[in-house]
Amino acid sequence: MTVKVSSIGLRGLEGYRVQVEVRISQDTESMVIVGLPDASVKESRERVLASIAHFDLDVTDKKVVVNLSPSDQKKNGSLFDLAIAIAALKELGEVKRDIPLETAFIGALSLDGTVMSGEGILPAIIAAKGLGIKRVYLPYDSVLHLHMIQGIECVVVNHIEEVVQHLEGQESLLSQPHFSSKEHLTPDSDTRQKNFRHVIGHEQAKRALEIAAAGEHNLLMSGPPGCGKSLLAETFPSILPKLTNQAQLEVISLYQLAGEKRNQYQTVPFRHPHHSASAVSIIGGGSNPRPGEISMAHRGVLFLDEIAEFSKKTLDMLRQPLETGEVTISRVHSTVTYPSSFILVGAMNPCSCGYLGSRHHYCTCSHKQIQAYRNRLSGPIYDRMDILLSLKSVNVNQPQEQQESSLEIRKRVESARQRQFDRYQVEVSNAKVPFETMMETSPLSMEQKKTLTNVSAKQNWSNRVQIKIIKLARTISDLAGEERIADHAIWEAMTLRRWGQNKQQVIARET
Repeated sequence: MTVKVSSIGLRGLEGYRVQVEVRISQDTESMVIVGLPDASVKESRERVLASIAHFDLDVTDKKVVVNLSPSDQKKNGSLFDLAIAIAALKELGEVKRDIPLETAFIGALSLDGTVMSGEGILPAIIAAKGLGIKRVYLPYDSVLHLHMIQGIECVVVNHIEEVVQHLEGQESLLSQPHFSSKEHLTPDSDTRQKNFRHVIGHEQAKRALEIAAAGEHNLLMSGPPGCGKSLLAETFPSILPKLTNQAQLEVISLYQLAGEKRNQYQTVPFRHPHHSASAVSIIGGGSNPRPGEISMAHRGVLFLDEIAEFSKKTLDMLRQPLETGEVTISRVHSTVTYPSSFILVGAMNPCSCGYLGSRHHYCTCSHKQIQAYRNRLSGPIYDRMDILLSLKSVNVNQPQEQQESSLEIRKRVESARQRQFDRYQVEVSNAKVPFETMMETSPLSMEQKKTLTNVSAKQNWSNRVQIKIIKLARTISDLAGEERIADHAIWEAMTLRRWGQNKQQVIARET
């Protein structure tokens, strides 16, 4: 007789049902696992046999064959241990009741039978729900937000003996997870973030960042060293809305797959890789492809400081994720797709010496050097930037008015996001929504089309840039509470697009 139980395998964040089949017969003592297992799955042999021995069951002089179906999918990780052990115990008669196929087992085992968590357990639970699994047995893990997962029964266990007892109807013996408080699950990290109240000056930059936050628009800042580019970028997450439950689950799942711990659950991710980072660390990859920085920044911000110092190859690899919101990584044994919908914030000096347009230092770069430095960013990357922002140094000693706090700005951003949700009826921002959908809900007038066409012809803007200007204008109108795209919003959007690049090219020609 062959016993079958269910578990969950992962291809990136995408899960699939794994049928664990176990047959035990009288033969030379051995345990064989088939179905394209990797080394971590093959090593489950000793863990499973040790756990079975906890029940005083003798498998000497027996051959144990384990088949992980579908057999053409490569299996990796230790989360199949529990399913293999339960199937073996059912085959040996320790579990007498039938096990429904709508019940899945996810967890690793120690030699004493303790059920332990492993990499990718949260995405496995979410995938199980999508595959129609009704009940899942899993280990306790403090990072699992089971209160956020609805529509599936999660049975938390500490030991394999508890699983057998529950399957036999002894539910009262289960140990229950304990959380110290609600704040432990979703800590409020507003006090840890930088605040725009402490940023002196830069009123135009703050306005541009507010627009970028309201519509999830990409932004490129250019200015001399010390003018505040990094400060503005690091303060930017403080005006972004908190993550929804679904977004939190996605982000935590990606961090689990990458092997990183994330303590702040509600705040948006902020990733700040160094310019020496390799293309694989930015995009993701490896023999078993893991999420890279662009996926770790999903639903948040990817800040590339000194963006011109990144390799051209790495920057050009961002083009597809910026358009589609996901990245596909292909390797010999597997092809995985990770979500990577983020706001790209770039910062760079205006030239190689850094002082082009500075009020306090003289630029020593020639026109050719300036153009060579700016050409480190390819045209397609510039095209994918919604806002080009020029910054100047601010005199910190001059009298300053009371600055707006990040909380006040965030309230306006949240109101604009809510208008976008009401308009599109899905959780999508103006920068990410298909252009056809935007034109159906917010068509331009003939005069606005004519104005945009004329200016675009003078500026040599591509069709992509023109679409981004329309989306920027829609966000500006949302911040103003207007139903249609206003004329002033079109002009402000075109101004945001002209900042930076054209202005500094004029300075370069004069130099």
